[in-house]
This record gives sequence, C-alpha cells and structure tokens, in this order.
Amino acid sequence: MYNHPRTQRGGLRASGRHHGHAHHGGRRFGGPPHGRGGGRFRHRLLAATDLQLVILALLEEKPRHGYEIIKAVEDHSSGYYSPSAGMVYPALTYLAEIGHASVEADGAKKLYTLTDAGRAHVAQNRERITAILNELAAIGRRFAAVDPAAASAAPPSAAGSDPLAEAFRDLKAALFDAAQSDPAERARIITILQRAIAEIRAG
Repeated sequence: MYNHPRTQRGGLRASGRHHGHAHHGGRRFGGPPHGRGGGRFRHRLLAATDLQLVILALLEEKPRHGYEIIKAVEDHSSGYYSPSAGMVYPALTYLAEIGHASVEADGAKKLYTLTDAGRAHVAQNRERITAILNELAAIGRRFAAVDPAAASAAPPSAAGSDPLAEAFRDLKAALFDAAQSDPAERARIITILQRAIAEIRAG
C-alpha cells in the first residue's frame, strides 16, 4: 500500500548500511555504499513526498508514461539510483487522485500529464525540487568517486547500467501499466509473455 505523504517526512535518505551520510537542512541523504562502487540504489532512497515532487517536476517538462519517469529519475543520478515501479506507480495514482496529475489511456499504457493544480504545487515547491534533483546528481558523483573505473566503463547516459536489467525494469513498468487492462488486453499480454518465456528457454 502506498504511504500517505503525512507518514513520511524528510528528504533523500538511505539505509543504515550505507556510509558517508550528510546532513543538509535537517535532511539526510546517503553516500555511496562502502565497497560497492558501480552499484545502484534499489531501496527507498526518496521519501514519499519528495518522490511526488520529482514526478510532478518531470511532468511539468512533458507528459510521461510511468517507465519514462523511472528512467528520468535514474538519469538525474547518472544511473546510480532507480526508483522501483512499486514506488513510482502508486505515487502516480495518488497524484492523480488528489488532482495534481491527470491520466489517460495511451494504447496499453497510461500517459500522465500535469494539471493546473499540479503546476501550482510545483511552483510553490520549486526550491525544494531543485535541492532534491541536486542531491540525486550528487549521488552519481559520489559513486563515481568510489569507483571511477566502473563509472568510466558505463554508458554515458546511465553509468553502471546493464542492458538486461534495463529490459527487466521496463518489462516490470509495462506490466504495472497493463495491470488494470481489460480482459482481452490482459490475454494478449499473457500470450506475448508465454511466447517470450518459451523462446528464452529454448536458447
């Protein structure tokens, strides 16, 4: 279940397993994991309210699908932090429920657009959004400092990325989009997945 914004306060945060925590205006955000250069954060790094602000800022740039939002957040950290679909899609649902975003069907996917109320909320929180995006960028720089070799070997658009992991992430995002499809569309997706599974196993 998605956590209501009132249940999570504060900004960027990382688990206690990570070292090098810094404090910025009372907010915690974690440095690169000790001895794990080249990896990517997969746990909840952004507080719920901060993730919502980032999503709204991305929608201000242009309407986006859920998986495009995941990729955009990842790009802001040079590929070192990727929010899960299980975080982004419930956040999008909540933003649509409170009127900060609208959603429309785009084939089998859902396209999210910023509303006037969402635009006003972004304007009111511009300074906060800038600080969050700056900290995401700082995460990428910290990882690069821990393992420069891994950073230089990674694709420029997503340091530390792996094509198979990217495809798996996009598949999960697409399945989240399709979760509320009509029975006919769900049957079509199941057929595609079954065919893909058979081809993968056939080698």
